[in-house]
Amino acid sequence: MTEPTPTLSSAGGRAVDTLLAPAFLEDVEQRTMTDVRALRRQAEQSEVDLSYTRRLLQGRLDIVRRELQRRAEHDGRSLVDLLPEILSEKGRGPAHGLGRHQTVQPSNPADHEHWVNSLAPGVDLSDVGELPDDQLENAARSLAAGERGLSERRRGVQQVMDALAGELGRRYRDGEADVAQLLAAEGRH
Repeated sequence: MTEPTPTLSSAGGRAVDTLLAPAFLEDVEQRTMTDVRALRRQAEQSEVDLSYTRRLLQGRLDIVRRELQRRAEHDGRSLVDLLPEILSEKGRGPAHGLGRHQTVQPSNPADHEHWVNSLAPGVDLSDVGELPDDQLENAARSLAAGERGLSERRRGVQQVMDALAGELGRRYRDGEADVAQLLAAEGRH
């Protein structure tokens, strides 16, 4: 089986491509507990990175959309005046996160920011009020498309995490793994 070819537009890059490849979970039942835990940590890191990237992207998208709305409604307030409203997530639906406890921090935040910025090349979002309508609309479309792709990949990574957690749980439930050994191993680290 050939590995997927990562593109610059793929959120999470090669790390996520590897996790989403069907071969990643092959033979997981035969792997050692240490290996399965390592795979789960790998998936957890990618999920945290994707979640962080999504928050960056969503913030930019919220600002761009609000600026477009401000212009359409001929709202006399400046975008700076609207920032508290934008950042308070008014009008946003309920969060769709799965409430996972994160034990790691995002890796390489500058890389994630660079990826988000690459979605609207040539558009300086630091001064959206000065952008022409067509550039702002193109940026909104590009950011929205990036968010959809990122969210899809994130859901895939979450499914991988669930499969790995399920395998670990199965081993404990079926008596193939010993909690005392886990606690002893964690105590040595």
